[in-house]
Amino acid sequence: MIPTDAAYVWNGFYIRDDMLLAIRRYIEHGIPPGDFLQAVICNDLKEACGRADEENLENLPAYVAYFYNNAPGGCWGSKGRMQDWVAHRGQAVLEGGA
Repeated sequence: MIPTDAAYVWNGFYIRDDMLLAIRRYIEHGIPPGDFLQAVICNDLKEACGRADEENLENLPAYVAYFYNNAPGGCWGSKGRMQDWVAHRGQAVLEGGA
């Protein structure tokens, strides 16, 4: 059952509000999220499954859909992209341009 306060819903799967906030902090400000979201961002399915709590494991398709449909392509898909995004967005925040 999808909670009424789910922040993002896709095909019966959902992302909790606290997790979507962490995703937005990463995208908008280059703040690295926790281990589970880093694994999702890096496209590491094995690590994402190993790091997820039960609720996030059940809803992993929503995370993939969110990044595919809503996130800039340059911010996810590999560890290198994530590292570059954090470095670039972090510098933009320091320079006041984020």
